[in-house]
Amino acid sequence: MLAEASTKLIELLRIRTNPIGMRLFEDPKDMEKIQGVRKPTEGFKFTMCQMVTQSRWYGFTLGITVDNTRGGNCGGVVGLNHPGEGFLSGDHMNGVWFGNKEASAAHQAQMPRVPDGKYNGLVVSPLRSARLDPPDICMFYGTPGQMIYFINGLQYHRYRRYDFTVTGESACADSWGRALATRQTSLSLPCFAERRYGGVADDELLMACPPDEFLRAIEGMGHLGKNGLRYPFPPYGAVMDPALGMAKSYS
Repeated sequence: MLAEASTKLIELLRIRTNPIGMRLFEDPKDMEKIQGVRKPTEGFKFTMCQMVTQSRWYGFTLGITVDNTRGGNCGGVVGLNHPGEGFLSGDHMNGVWFGNKEASAAHQAQMPRVPDGKYNGLVVSPLRSARLDPPDICMFYGTPGQMIYFINGLQYHRYRRYDFTVTGESACADSWGRALATRQTSLSLPCFAERRYGGVADDELLMACPPDEFLRAIEGMGHLGKNGLRYPFPPYGAVMDPALGMAKSYS
């Protein structure tokens, strides 16, 4: 079902890269049962955003443990490790992203995270491959216009006002970190590290959501399309009287 939905999302939103799934594992041996799972070369350590990029751009199914990521916030956001006192005290980012230790420590204290101690492995895989059955969360990158249309789809049958968080640097906490920890739909503004190391484009945002909300948004966008509301949005023009266009939408 999610594989077909992935194809439908690409059709509806014309996104550039594959929607992917992410799943946490208590026992890393369970990851080995997943068809085609790759492991990073021994001794290589990647950021989480690099591994997400390998999956969405190149179609890789990647299985990692804390040994394959950089620890600290990187593995800490998904619960693979405890961030450590250097991060939590504010020392690590003090003088880099923050002008004092108090601000740096507050950044760590308020960051959404999966609690450490339960999970020891994580797999990312394109939804089209259907290798995670099911994933814990679904994710895709898109432009602001694509994201608001996806949210419109979510709200079509069951309205709620969505609130999203902005951590600043370490914005993966606002996307996969928050979605894994709370199972809430989470939209993030990718940070410097995601753009520098993960190659996220300047116009891209990141959506992370539970599978049921992913499917519900796609269904909702289908209904919006039948109402004549489709992506991309045809611009009406800033110097035109909008009455004619609105008459067609709201007749």
